Amino acid sequence: MPTAHVNGADLHYHFDGPEDAPVILVSNSLASDLTMWDHQIDTLLGLGFRVLRYDSRGHGQSGVTPGPYSIEMLTADAVGLLDAFGIERASFMGCSKGGMVGQMAGTKHGDRIDRLVLCSTSAYMGGGDMWAARIEAVTNGGMAAVVDATIDRWFTAPGQERMPDDVAQVREVILATPPEGFIACAQAIAAMDQRESIRAIDRPTLVIVGEKDSGTPPSAAELIHDRIAGSKLVMLPEAAHFCNVERAGAFNAALEEFLGG
Repeated sequence: MPTAHVNGADLHYHFDGPEDAPVILVSNSLASDLTMWDHQIDTLLGLGFRVLRYDSRGHGQSGVTPGPYSIEMLTADAVGLLDAFGIERASFMGCSKGGMVGQMAGTKHGDRIDRLVLCSTSAYMGGGDMWAARIEAVTNGGMAAVVDATIDRWFTAPGQERMPDDVAQVREVILATPPEGFIACAQAIAAMDQRESIRAIDRPTLVIVGEKDSGTPPSAAELIHDRIAGSKLVMLPEAAHFCNVERAGAFNAALEEFLGG
């Protein structure tokens, strides 16, 4: 299990692709790990990238440090991982929480970013009561207390029927997420507001959202698209939050058009 000590945390990472290829750094959502990108790896390799995946602090096989975390901290983790491997510039793709990190990386570290892909994410979540309820549920009942509702937000009902093996794998990852890491990252999301700061992003940006995403709905993607000049918005039909899994073919086609141009 390769790890890099970055910004006070041991981050589990994995490389795919040749060492001399341009790098794309990919960042996972809340309650997932680097396996959430399995359906994208072949496409990214076909586009000529070296893919650097990692488990966010408090998730997967990465270390759990005391919370609360912040999006600033999680962004420092991502940039610090690039530093650890001497990578001066990279493209970046993030889903949900990972997309929130991508927005801040584009805002504060644009000189390190070639292109941004922001998937199923938002610049502002609000809903303090909602996050407090989820945190209380996990505090009292562990990840089992939220797994069913999470799956229902992440996949449409037809999607759950169509791809039971993928959904079962995602469920296992949710259940394996350390509750302390989930809570600390949930606190970071609840405190975030990047609605104005993302206007400063000047990197080529693709925003992708599932039309049936209730967690970070199309309206959230449209706000990001409106405030990042020149960005492209792709909405995937019949897909919820994990649109990169539920509609992997359409998602990957959007990546090919954006990253291959």
